[in-house]
Amino acid sequence: MSSFLYSLNASTIRTTPLLDKIRITAEAGYRGIELWFDEVEAFLAQGGELERISAAIQESGLAIPTMIMLRDWWSATPEEYPAVFDACLQRIRLAAKLGAEYVICCPHREKPDYDLGAVRYRELLEAGIEAGAKPAVEFLGFVEAVTRIEDALQIVEKSGHPQATLVLDPFHVFRGGGSMETIAQLKPAQIAISHFNDAVNSIPREKQMDPDRVLPGDGDFDLTRYCRLLKQIGYQSWLSLELFREDLWQKDPLAVAKLGLERMQAIAENA
Repeated sequence: MSSFLYSLNASTIRTTPLLDKIRITAEAGYRGIELWFDEVEAFLAQGGELERISAAIQESGLAIPTMIMLRDWWSATPEEYPAVFDACLQRIRLAAKLGAEYVICCPHREKPDYDLGAVRYRELLEAGIEAGAKPAVEFLGFVEAVTRIEDALQIVEKSGHPQATLVLDPFHVFRGGGSMETIAQLKPAQIAISHFNDAVNSIPREKQMDPDRVLPGDGDFDLTRYCRLLKQIGYQSWLSLELFREDLWQKDPLAVAKLGLERMQAIAENA
């Protein structure tokens, strides 16, 4: 029996058309696909129908663990916030229509007010529960703050909501300079999803950005330890391959997807 559920983040084969992404993800052997709102919205703006995406998902048998992302919810001024909240709610409702379980909340990119973030996150979460897709807090290693697991966990805990969750990601653990050992302090129910990728030591950590993350096994991050920590706390949910590499976008997307799944399973199942 597999230790985890395996998903493909659509960014990994970004340049492939949306419906082809869904087909390829299923053909490669994944059980889930993470979709990006901007891509779905572009499909709809170009005359595509939401029903076509839903049908493709149904035919593929894939789950949608998350959709990405909600912006500005934390950083908006009091005057801006009502419009930002409405825009976030529209995306949450779109995710719910497609059957996504979670939507990912991008963090504040500058020094944040954690009390404010917790209040606003709880508001979004309550709205999401009612709509059918729950927001989850993400930390990003290359922003000014909210770069570590502990930073996202502050919002989860300060929100006081029993369904509050965060998003894990090995690259951001590395890039943000935090410790992956913090995973041992989490409850499985606090993790909406774990993205999966690797990080190299050949580029200064502080200069790395999304395109610098690499396929699992091509970097220097201790992914075996990372997976062991997830197993230690009893996490048995999604690992999702998330890469942003132009060299991979130029290759056969099915081959990339298959290779990524093989790499993830080889590390995670043997950890």
